[in-house]
Amino acid sequence: VELVESGGGSVQAGGSLRLSCEASTYSPDTYCMAWFRHAEGKKRERVALINSGLGTTEYADSVKGRFTISQDNRKSTMYLQMNNLKPDDTAIYYCAAASPVVLRRCPLGDDFTYWGKGTQVTVSS
Repeated sequence: VELVESGGGSVQAGGSLRLSCEASTYSPDTYCMAWFRHAEGKKRERVALINSGLGTTEYADSVKGRFTISQDNRKSTMYLQMNNLKPDDTAIYYCAAASPVVLRRCPLGDDFTYWGKGTQVTVSS
């Protein structure tokens, strides 16, 4: 599975961006898809997750109410709509995919199989 992110850029605080992640296929290997981010000097953080098998989404507390994860009808493209961006959102954003594990749930943490190369998001104050 290949994952390609796009849509990063530079915005001012309060602005919006929409990231896209195109997967080379939709299969059980991509039933779990997620956005992670890695800011300089910080640990990699899982920002949002979508489980297309269960039809559920999850968000980190730091982005709840501001970010929305979604997929297109074919489920081969995932999006992250980011609103009311803050300087703390500055990071490289990565798309990741994995097969569900126990009880059709997604892997914990960053234990995902497939990763994109990332796209930079910079938010200035």
